[in-house]
Amino acid sequence: MKWFSFTFGVTALFLTSTTVQAQTPSPAAKKQNITIGATVGDFADLVKHGLRPQLEKKGYKVKLVEFTDYVTPNLALAEGRLDANIFQHKPYLDQFAKEKGLKLSAVAQVPTAPLGLYAGKLKSLDEVKEESKIAIPNDATNLSRALTILSDLGWVEISKNANPLLVGTKDITKNPKKLKIVLLEAAQLPRALADVDYAVINGNYATSAGMALTSALTQEKSDLYVNWAVVTEKNKDSVFTKDLVEVLNSEELKKYANTKFKGYKFPTSWKK
Repeated sequence: MKWFSFTFGVTALFLTSTTVQAQTPSPAAKKQNITIGATVGDFADLVKHGLRPQLEKKGYKVKLVEFTDYVTPNLALAEGRLDANIFQHKPYLDQFAKEKGLKLSAVAQVPTAPLGLYAGKLKSLDEVKEESKIAIPNDATNLSRALTILSDLGWVEISKNANPLLVGTKDITKNPKKLKIVLLEAAQLPRALADVDYAVINGNYATSAGMALTSALTQEKSDLYVNWAVVTEKNKDSVFTKDLVEVLNSEELKKYANTKFKGYKFPTSWKK
């Protein structure tokens, strides 16, 4: 998810496109004016270039609202100012909805830029050595994900009793190479590469810094943090939601994603 700097400022860019009527639109869809919220960047691009053209062929008029934070999109959805949003993974959605008492439903996964371990002073995984310095995000969710990457590599061991969604440095039980783990704001990590041996960087910050996701030495394995399209619980069985899910799993969108989102983690449903 394009995480994880929770600012409260929000920039809304209303993009209303010319409606393209299909020859035989669904009667239930003809009257639909749909507003989808997405964070600035690849998710907004997904809506503009991947979803909107197909939804318009189904008879919808689609407006995109772009956000720069991870709080407002869910509140706007719950208040009915959005019909769907795209920006978050399931663990974040579940926790946010619980804390705020919101009834929101994840309905389909979307292509998501994963966390990856990138080369700094050392250029390959084989070069890791005693006291290598590794920069990782300092916010709870991404810290947990970063340590899981290091654990998967066998560079550290994590307590079996640790909450897998809230793993912290205190949960490291073995660090055989005495790796020096540096905690930084996620947005600062690309710039830190020159000063550390490796850095675990969020996909959105990597791409914003001009780094190819395919240049990562390794990426997180879990699909747990693949992001979702989300609607309100009361609309999860609506015609629009069904059409949205259909588009998100369409061959046309897969073709677009394979071209546009190289190095991303794709929805689990696409692997079947």
